Amino acid sequence: MIYYVSKNGCDSAAGTQDAPFLTINRAAAVAAPGDTVRVYGGVYREWVDPKCGGLNELTRITYEAVPGEKVVIKGSEIVTDWEPVGGTVWKKVLPNAMFGDWNPYVQRVWGDWMEGPLDHDVHLGDVYIDGVSMFEASSMEDLYEAPIRTQYVQNALRFDTEYVKYPELTAYRWFAQVDDKNTSIFCNFQNVDPNASCIEINVRKCCFYPTQSGLNYITVRGFEFAQAACPFTPPTSDQVGMVGPNWSKGWIIENNHVHDAKCSGISLGKDGTTGDNLSSKLADKSGHIHQMESMFLGLYNGWSKERIGSHIVRNNVIHDCGQNGIVGHMGCAFSLIEHNHIYNISIKREYWGHEMGGIKFHAPIDTVIVNNNIHDCGLGIWLDWQSQGTRLTRNIFHHNDRDLMIEVTHGPCVVDHNILLSNFALDNHAQGTAIVHNLIAGVMRPRKILNRNTPYHFPHSTFVAGFTPVLGGDDRVMNNIFLGVQEERGKTPNYSGNFCKVYDEFSTPEEYPQRIAQAGLCHTTSTYMNTPQAVWIDGNAYAGLAGAFRGEENSIRIDGAQAAISEENGQWILELDLPQTITTAACEAVTTKRLGAPRITQQPYDDAIGNALDYSAVAMDGACTEGVIPGPFAKLTPGKTRIVVWK
Repeated sequence: MIYYVSKNGCDSAAGTQDAPFLTINRAAAVAAPGDTVRVYGGVYREWVDPKCGGLNELTRITYEAVPGEKVVIKGSEIVTDWEPVGGTVWKKVLPNAMFGDWNPYVQRVWGDWMEGPLDHDVHLGDVYIDGVSMFEASSMEDLYEAPIRTQYVQNALRFDTEYVKYPELTAYRWFAQVDDKNTSIFCNFQNVDPNASCIEINVRKCCFYPTQSGLNYITVRGFEFAQAACPFTPPTSDQVGMVGPNWSKGWIIENNHVHDAKCSGISLGKDGTTGDNLSSKLADKSGHIHQMESMFLGLYNGWSKERIGSHIVRNNVIHDCGQNGIVGHMGCAFSLIEHNHIYNISIKREYWGHEMGGIKFHAPIDTVIVNNNIHDCGLGIWLDWQSQGTRLTRNIFHHNDRDLMIEVTHGPCVVDHNILLSNFALDNHAQGTAIVHNLIAGVMRPRKILNRNTPYHFPHSTFVAGFTPVLGGDDRVMNNIFLGVQEERGKTPNYSGNFCKVYDEFSTPEEYPQRIAQAGLCHTTSTYMNTPQAVWIDGNAYAGLAGAFRGEENSIRIDGAQAAISEENGQWILELDLPQTITTAACEAVTTKRLGAPRITQQPYDDAIGNALDYSAVAMDGACTEGVIPGPFAKLTPGKTRIVVWK
């Protein structure tokens, strides 16, 4: 059955092409496995809450825009008839009944690992002038002053002022006062007449998100989603996004435009049955302990490949979300995140906490993140806890505060054939990661995490095999190009940029067993805690401030090498300038067999179903047919070269 929805329809109609429904929710209430819901163009101000999912891949329920039609689903409402109250400040009084049981001007941006601001609350509400988000003032006095600031949140402490993306917009601010009956919104519109503009305010929590979990096999295609008051989504919360499957299996979210979520645009995360910000609510245990408990509750509630995850998120444009472009804990496992354009995430900086990035995943077991363009984000991708079997391949990162962070995971995790061009390339707070055939401009910061035991799994499974802290090392760093650019964040310590010399404190593969043997026959916990783990480093090319590992035998200097990226007519062009010495670079192929297995998990660096891989066989520009060279490309020539790396 195909149901149709139109702005000229009627919810009491039959839902046919000749007699369409008026709302998408009316179609969502009747759509059954195998049905399709097609939506004609227009702006639909509703929270689409599906009531049924598909049974399998052959009977999925599909929601799609009619080809050629622009369908916008918004969590906001237009507000008119603003009254001036003095200077450039205007006022609108709205009945609380307009918001139902979710008033975003009462609800705070709040939860576990939320850190700032410290001197005032930030709320889930927002006000938009012709589609552009305003800033929340900290008080009525702050609203009236409205100076143009270079940094709005004074107590976030984590950011330097030069990283605020749009300082000129901070003068456009709003402030809300809520009593028992009404919500009064005051806005400093500066030189804008609100009654001659389109002023919208956040009203609904979501745009397309089922309130019921376990609705599997739904496709969401071709929509624009915007302006929802979705909450902060740490891994211990009910991870509600503007769009998402809510603890289910087999969704496809593709070809959509997702923007202006107060917190997270797309959520593949867990639900509230596994805990919801209990550390903040109860103040009884650390977030780390509650997160551990949420994982076991997830297992108890069916977290397995057969029931949860295996989603596809592809070909979406995701931008201007306050916390994350895509977020997920456990529910993101076994998924494919492919060819998304993600930018301007967590750069408004009205609030700050952990758990923020273009993509922020916990427990993305066997998830593949491929061919995404991630830029102008506070942090590009953050893989945290149980990134076992996760693969990042052929992505481009640029103009981010940091490109990539991998934290408290024990491998295998593979980062191959990516381009990382920001000044800060990688926060490596993990072990067992294979960093292979990448082009990396910025610095890396390794760190041991000894105060948190974190889980690891049986291969390709959610079943927990054990717990251990992160000792660092156990990495494979092979066949990369390191440009060695200087890190430029003014208040951040200078980490010297000597990638891979940061590994000099670790053991070579030959040294590690000797050091363990020297400890004697009784191998206690302290034996392994105090013995630097081995690293396998070979075949890398170094320029600038980058330096080789002390045990690396096959490296090459390519001093003078430079790279820059720019956008031209929808294509992202990498401009490389390489010295003549690049022609002498030759490497050994990187395969599953060569990489071996991380010490803790003993899981090979294979694919999600256990097949061995040749990571050197296919590069960003095609098959490698003339030998193996450093970096993400099959061919490199000296001098200046322009390469299309994303479109």
